[in-house]
Parts: sequence; structure tokens; C-alpha cells
Amino acid sequence: MKASVGVAALLLAVLATTAQSADRVLTVFAAASLTPVLQEIGDAYTAETHQAVRFSFAASSALARQIESGAPADVFVSADQDWMDYLQARALIAPQTRRNIVRNTLVLIAPADSRLQLKISPGVGLLQALGASGRLATGDPASVPVGRYAQAALTQLGVWRSVESRVVAADNVRTALNFVARGEAPLGIVYGTDAKSEPRVRVVDTFPAASHAPITYPAAAVASAAPEAQAFLRYLDSARARAAFDRAGFGRP
Repeated sequence: MKASVGVAALLLAVLATTAQSADRVLTVFAAASLTPVLQEIGDAYTAETHQAVRFSFAASSALARQIESGAPADVFVSADQDWMDYLQARALIAPQTRRNIVRNTLVLIAPADSRLQLKISPGVGLLQALGASGRLATGDPASVPVGRYAQAALTQLGVWRSVESRVVAADNVRTALNFVARGEAPLGIVYGTDAKSEPRVRVVDTFPAASHAPITYPAAAVASAAPEAQAFLRYLDSARARAAFDRAGFGRP
């Protein structure tokens, strides 16, 4: 009789632990450029594991600073290495969980109905293409990764100084994308995957890979993360997640 009671108690404890794990929401802070694909992957992960996932998408800089300020997060996915390094230097991520999950390209975009043709090369006539008052939409070069890549590329091509005063410094790449999609800016610099996801824009040209640092996305568990964080990180390397990244246009690291 006592043995039966002990087995029953053990089963109840296991069931309670499982229920608590299922009830807990995993919070993922991720770069804005990952919005559509991570939502798709998150839905698939929840369907397979019954683990709820909540996403917060924004510029990597804003998310890193939120984590630094104590915002509750389990996983951080950055659009560049710098902001992951920022958190690692402050012991705010678990470094052994850090890995690169995808890579991206940098593109010049225009509204879908624009007829502009421009080949990106040293001395490219970007200022002339903007016209008398046109603006160039991209992320804020002071903090937003896509803006940093854009500034680096335009500097390497020798045209940054000529267009610097025309830059609309958006708070994240999706905002910059929308400026062009809505026709509020004739040109923008975003990631290739953002352009692919928005039918209201078209790619004018792709920046040479040598004009900027490699665009790689690192992911890691936050130092205070729940154990479930590492399972989600492993899922990002799964065949199903990789297929979603491929469809969205992300490259493999």
C-alpha cells in the first residue's frame, strides 16, 4: 500500500513539473529583421513542444539595453556581433550557449513602382538618385546594426559624406523598410530578407560583401534564463527551422 502511494506521489510530482514547464512562457528578444521568420518558427516550436514562446522585436541595441536594465528575457538574438559582445562583456548572457544562426545581405531598395536603375560601385551616384530633396531611409548608424552596416558600406564606396545629411535614421530596420514601402523615402538601405518580405519595395542592387562587415546573427541564452532557453536555441538549428530561414532568404552561417 505504501509503495502504491509513493508511486502515485511521484507521478503527481512529474505531472506538476510538466504542467509548470508548459505554463511558463519563454521570452525571446530578437532583432526586428527576424520578425516574420521567428514568428513562424515560434509557432512550429510551440506546436511540437507545447512550450509557449513570446517575442519582443526591436533594434538589437534597444533590446540589449533593456536586458541590461533587467528586462525579463530568456533568449537574445542580435543582428550583429557588437550588441551580443556588449551583453557578454557585462556577464548578461551565458557565453557557452552563444552561436551564429543565420547571415544576411545589405541591399538598396526603392518603392516597387520606381524605375530607378543604379549599380552600386565606388563613387555611386546616390545623391543624384535621391534628387533635390529625397531622403535615404536606414537604421540609425549610431546604434542600429543595419545603419552601421550602411554607413560602413557607403564610407567604403566613398559616398557617405555626400548623403549623410539626407539619412532618415530609423529606430529599426523594419521602420526604415516602411518609409520606402509607403513612398515616404525614394531609397532605403535594409537587409535582403526585409526587401524579400515586402512586396511594396524592390531591390535596386545589392551591396558588395566586401563593403561591410559580414552580417551574422548570434543567438544566446540570457544569464538568468530558464532551462527551456537552451532547448529553443537547439531548435533554431533544426531542419524545420533551417527550412524556414531558407525560405525567408537568410543564409547559413
